[in-house]
Order: sequence, then structure tokens, then C-alpha cells
Amino acid sequence: MKRLAIIPARGGSKRIPRKNVKPFLGKPMLAYSVETALESGLFDEVMVSTDDPEIAETAERYGAKVPFVRSAATADDHAALSDVIAEVLDEYEKRGERFDAFCCLLATAPLLRGERLEEAWRLMTRWDYDSVFPVVRFGYPVQRCLRIAAGEEEEGRVSMVWPEYARSRSQDLEPRYHDSGQFYWMRTDRFRRQGTLFAARSGAIVLPETEVQDIDTPEDWAMAELKYRLLREK
Repeated sequence: MKRLAIIPARGGSKRIPRKNVKPFLGKPMLAYSVETALESGLFDEVMVSTDDPEIAETAERYGAKVPFVRSAATADDHAALSDVIAEVLDEYEKRGERFDAFCCLLATAPLLRGERLEEAWRLMTRWDYDSVFPVVRFGYPVQRCLRIAAGEEEEGRVSMVWPEYARSRSQDLEPRYHDSGQFYWMRTDRFRRQGTLFAARSGAIVLPETEVQDIDTPEDWAMAELKYRLLREK
């Protein structure tokens, strides 16, 4: 079974400019995802989809392939991740290459470990899932979330979104999870049929919060560095 690692990394990051190639503890951010994919030994090819020459050079320097340039249509702020993946698969098929499965790794996931890629792959094959991705548990029960009024007369007034849970103990509420934003395994034929990564039969592996960090602000960046050092110490 042929497997492809796809790492989307466009050049137009707005919140943290040049985020994909900005140094993160001594290496470009992108390098971590590339190296993790390569070192996992799970892929026949590791590629980076980009529209940016500097990102392409960085990707190749760390061992990934950049066989074609991402189109303008999939490099703007409105393109969905599924659009990028479809374009990559189309371009490979034009070259006569087809892959049975792919894993889309985000370029800003320095906390990602190769063991997690393998764990998710095993889960997908064992249970014949369409796709598998990592999730993390919400740190506080979402059933007890609050709403704050923003109107002129009631500004600051707080109320429960689901008041029926007001008297529920936290430990009695069912855990809820959210996408960790690191990677997505999927079978190519099922992606072609469904056109989405959250498929009819999706599975998930659960990660601890120490392995997950959104990186959209300077504060996020600093927290990711702290978590990375913590993981290295462990």
C-alpha cells in the first residue's frame, strides 16, 4: 500500500508572518513536520505543497519533495484543506502516481511525534476507518460553558448556555474533545468519494494537552516552545 505525506505550507501567513519558516528553537517551524514524517518510515514520499520559493527551499533542505508549485486558487485565505489535498492528488495522478492512503500533516506542529502517526495508522487499518486524526479533551466541561452579553443595556451579564447542567458535577459530565490540528490520515479512494477529512467513518486517537498547541499568536508560540522542552526532558 503506497502512502503519501502531504504538508501544506503556503507563504501568506497573516497572524504570525512567515510562520512556516520562522525559527523555532533553532530550526524552521516547517522542518519539524518534515523530519517527523521522514523519520516515521511510514511514507513512500513526503512532499510539501507551497506557493513560496523560500518555503520550497526549506522543505527540500530538510528532505521533503516539492514536485510542483501550489496554484493561486489553493494558496489564498479562503481555500479549504481538502482543496489543497485534492490538488496534490490530482497533480500526482497526472504524473502517473497514485497513492492508496495519505496523511496530511500541518506545517506548524512541532510537538508531533512519529509514534502518534503510527498509532493513528494502526487504528485506521484495524477498524477500516475512512480517516483518523488526533483529538484533545477539553480541559473544562463544555456543558457548563457561559455566554456573556454584549448589548449596551446588558453588557457583561453572564448566563449559562445550557442551564440544565448548572447543578451537575463536573466529573459526572461526559468528556468532549476537539481536533488537535496536527495531522489527518485518510484512504485516498474514500477522500475522492466524500471530499472531506471528517468522513462517514472517522476515528480518533486522544492526545494529552502537553502534546498539543495552536500557534496563532506570539503567546501560543512561547507556550509551544515550553511544551517542546518539556517533552524533550521526558
